[in-house]
Amino acid sequence: MRILIAGGAGYVGSALVPALLERGYEVEVVDLLWFGNHLPKEVPVQLKDVTEISENDLRGVDQVIFLAGLSNDPMAEYSPSRNFIYNAACPSYLAYVAKRAGVKRYIYAGSCSVYGYTENNLYDEDSPAVSHFPYGISKLQGEFAALQMHSDDFSVIAFRKGTICGYSPRMRFDLVVNTMFKTALTDGVITVNNPGIWRPILSMQDAVSAYVRAIECNWSISGVFNIASGNYTLGEIADDVRREVEGRTGPSLRLNIKHDQDLRNYKVNFEKAQKVLSFKPRHEVTDIVRELIERKSAFGDFSDPRYYNIITFKMLEESEAARRESAGAAR
Repeated sequence: MRILIAGGAGYVGSALVPALLERGYEVEVVDLLWFGNHLPKEVPVQLKDVTEISENDLRGVDQVIFLAGLSNDPMAEYSPSRNFIYNAACPSYLAYVAKRAGVKRYIYAGSCSVYGYTENNLYDEDSPAVSHFPYGISKLQGEFAALQMHSDDFSVIAFRKGTICGYSPRMRFDLVVNTMFKTALTDGVITVNNPGIWRPILSMQDAVSAYVRAIECNWSISGVFNIASGNYTLGEIADDVRREVEGRTGPSLRLNIKHDQDLRNYKVNFEKAQKVLSFKPRHEVTDIVRELIERKSAFGDFSDPRYYNIITFKMLEESEAARRESAGAAR
């Protein structure tokens, strides 16, 4: 089976692609390589934007996975215009050309952020999805557009994923568990902006498992699926990180507990994915931290900009603005 992954050189793709190769799939990637290329050398990578993917590029492809776009609220708020292009227009376009090219299934990487702020309710896929911020709005728009393409011969599976955390060859330290782990090691402190806020957490290993289950499920299956390893308060996550890091590295850590307002608060029910896709999460926050500790020697300088999406994105935007200004002055 031939699979094309848009944005496949990113945080999730760099962990997913090797897993798919191990299962015997033929994988190719389209990516702008903003964060480098950490994929196995045998994986073909087309360096181009999603909007440049044509029907001809997708001839003979069985499944397309959309992992591209801007990945979090800071990036979306820094450039709302690009956010809506990359997170709403691009997945819509790719679903459209994939169906026209005869692709059998389209898998869209959405987010639980579409639920916005909820008051202590466990949200399932039929619950209201109401976000008032660029990232959540755009992810919901991309999901909606992709699902419009569903038909008897074109399966569309849309994931609403919890916050993914854990190890990837293309590492990030701007995600809640990874951030707490990083500051525990570098500063000896774990900061919690609001201990009562809920977040669905998705371990990288469970995320990879979810995509495998979606790829391998019956062709008749389509729809929206919440995907998470579990629901945690930020205070609980901090306690788990603290306990694991102290137990495995020695020095005691300090908690810095704040009570800042947070405009995102949600926990999700993921029973539908368990029943329909046979998605069975097997990793908790403690498992995520243990793997990060085991791999800490590979991280080097934790302040490296490549570990933080918003820093890299700003550098790219500033570089592009400088090129435009230089080109304008040369006319």
